Amino acid sequence: MIEKGRISALQMATLLYPTIIATAILLVPAITGEYAKKDMWLSPIWASLAGLFVIFLAVKLEQRFPKQTIIQYSGTITGKLIGKLIGVLIVLYYFHATGIILLEYGNFVIGSFLPRTPLLIVIGSMVLVCGLAVRGGIEVMARTAQVLVPFVILFFTLIMILLTPELNLDNLFPVMEYGLKPSLKGAIIPASWFLQLFIIAFILPVLKKGEKIGKAGILTVITVMITLVITNLVTLLLFGVITTSFTYPVMEAARFISVADFLQHLESVVMAIWVAGTFIKVSLFYYVVVIGTSQVLHISDFRPIVLPIGLFLTVLSFWTSSSLQELEQILITSFPFYDFFVLIIIPMLLLVIAKVRKKGATKNRRIKER
Repeated sequence: MIEKGRISALQMATLLYPTIIATAILLVPAITGEYAKKDMWLSPIWASLAGLFVIFLAVKLEQRFPKQTIIQYSGTITGKLIGKLIGVLIVLYYFHATGIILLEYGNFVIGSFLPRTPLLIVIGSMVLVCGLAVRGGIEVMARTAQVLVPFVILFFTLIMILLTPELNLDNLFPVMEYGLKPSLKGAIIPASWFLQLFIIAFILPVLKKGEKIGKAGILTVITVMITLVITNLVTLLLFGVITTSFTYPVMEAARFISVADFLQHLESVVMAIWVAGTFIKVSLFYYVVVIGTSQVLHISDFRPIVLPIGLFLTVLSFWTSSSLQELEQILITSFPFYDFFVLIIIPMLLLVIAKVRKKGATKNRRIKER
């Protein structure tokens, strides 16, 4: 194993939670509202099924190939050449995804808070800090998440509670006026965020022995789903069908908060949630890119390539799209199919082939090994 650190299942869940909600809470309400209208709060429930499925795939593959990532066991299953091609494709996917996340972060920070700051400075500073976390290894990243995530949850809960007086229940009804179809349509794009939970295929090999992987994965999916349901529900009750007219509905919602003319303008709280969550998300994706690259190239120590890859990710983030509108189109039209192919089709095929060719440890063999 390139990574010597070990984390618990709870630490894994703490890493995964902000990895999904960091970008989702700002973008999902407007996207789901476009298709689901008043049923937008139902869409994350259907989308969460995708998260459960990819976790099932990752766990089943890990059980057959313990202490290996998908980069490693793809070669065992399909042969060296095809396995290498699969490994390169997966690494390129995470390179591309990390570049998009960085561009999302940079556009949000500059568009909402630092309009005169060069995009390179905003993205470059985040990559540098995340690079330091990645060099520290998975344990450092997990402990950092344990410190930051409680504050993310606290700030998020605070905003939702303070918005309660402004909510209008009439915006919720009628529920499912046009049946299930609108909410299912609205679930397609959010499902892409849940599919990102397949990233546990790179984390499972570094879990401590005896950890309850399945429960931690299911807990993560449920927690993310509840967070997105609450986010969509609150923005719907606040804005109604005009939610789709905002790029970042939660940011606009925070501007509605006013308590006794004293507690106002809590956009900075949303900013804190975004920066903390994005730091963990970028760090984890960055880590996967580094580990995946090391395994594809058979490098024994991943630390020397952390900063060079960080430089490449910074440059790549500028290549992903030329504007915020183009980036939104990529996320809505192209990336769901990209995610579906890399995060569902490829793992499914690997699992089926492994079973047909009887590759990896069977249940009886795992019991004997214990």
